[in-house]
This record gives sequence, structure tokens and C-alpha cells, in this order.
Amino acid sequence: MSDVIIRPMRTADTSQIVALWRDCRIVTPQNNPERDIERKLKVNPEFFLVGVQQDRIVATCMAGYEGHRGWINYLAVAPDMRRRGIGRKIMAAAEQALRKAGCPKINLQVRAGNSQVITFYRRIGFKHDEVVSLGKRLAPDD
Repeated sequence: MSDVIIRPMRTADTSQIVALWRDCRIVTPQNNPERDIERKLKVNPEFFLVGVQQDRIVATCMAGYEGHRGWINYLAVAPDMRRRGIGRKIMAAAEQALRKAGCPKINLQVRAGNSQVITFYRRIGFKHDEVVSLGKRLAPDD
């Protein structure tokens, strides 16, 4: 893990990031990953972190903060690099950036059936909030 460097995402990383997300199976039909990246780079791009080993993107974490709560999206670690502390390392960097911005709490969403990811988040200090997550699409992704 010590050879994995956490840094802000660069536009030149886009193709590697999308490939990683597809390998991790976190891209769904309703999400256009290129558009999600494009949108994120317009709002707090410094909170979009990547983990790099040599020249390979092995992890991502797209954090956000709107002044009330922080959010985590697109946390991903390459399947062949898991269980090495990379997820913890990139989450620690995201938490540090959000704390520095004054963020008091981080929220995130995990698909209900993804028990491995839920276990990971619990291990790093996240707890189940008694809330219902609702969503509404404002525009179709293309």
C-alpha cells in the first residue's frame, strides 16, 4: 500500500477511471460515468481523489460537500488490489479534505445487497442511519 499515492484526479485519468469503475461493477445503466466525471470536475474537483500505483489508477473516491453534509460516491479499489488498505487510505484522504473544508458529517449510499461494501464502511467507523434514501432524476444521462 505504501507505494499507492493519493492525489486529485486529472482529466487525463478519465479513461482509466471509467475502466476501473467498470471492473468494479459500480457503473449502472442509468449512470454515464464520463458525464459524472465531467459534472464533478465543475464542483470541488479537489475532492475527486485517485489512488495511483506507478502509472495505474487503482482506486477512486469522489467526495463532495455543499456546506451541510459531505458525500462519498464512486469509491472503488481495483479487484486485484483489495484487502491491502487502499480503500482505507483513500477514504482517510477524503475525510481529511472534508474536515479541512469544515464538513461535520459524511453521508454515503450503498446498494442494499452489497454486504461486503457495507462491512467495509462499518469497519472504518460508519454506522447505519435510520433514514430512507429517496431520489429523483432531473435529466437523463447520455
